[in-house]
Order: sequence, then structure tokens, then C-alpha cells
Amino acid sequence: MELIINGNRKYVEPEYNTVSKLLESLSLGQKTVIVEHNQQILQKEEHPHITLADKDILEIVHFVGGG
Repeated sequence: MELIINGNRKYVEPEYNTVSKLLESLSLGQKTVIVEHNQQILQKEEHPHITLADKDILEIVHFVGGG
């Protein structure tokens, strides 16, 4: 399945068919992230229920601490 993630084409296995599974595959599952799916900002509770499809567009922002 082809997704556009943060402006880049990325091919992912069909088994990563929800936002939660995709985040886990990107090692972001336990991090605080904001996800926009096809121009809709998602609540964290929605991640397991949002099914991804070929050509979906996602923007994923995660926070990095520092000082």
C-alpha cells in the first residue's frame, strides 16, 4: 500500500492498515504524536479505528524534548 507520509511516498505492508499499526511500525506507538489523516486531525482514541487505504495522506508530528 502506498501512503504519503509527511510529503513523502512510503510503501507499507497491508498489515499496517490502521493508524495505530502504522505508528507502531514507525516506532512512534508509545510517543506523543499528532496525526492528520486526509486533512482531518485525529484524536489518539481514534487511531486504532481509522483504516488506511492506498494513497492516503498523513502528516505525523511528534515532539522532541531538549534544552
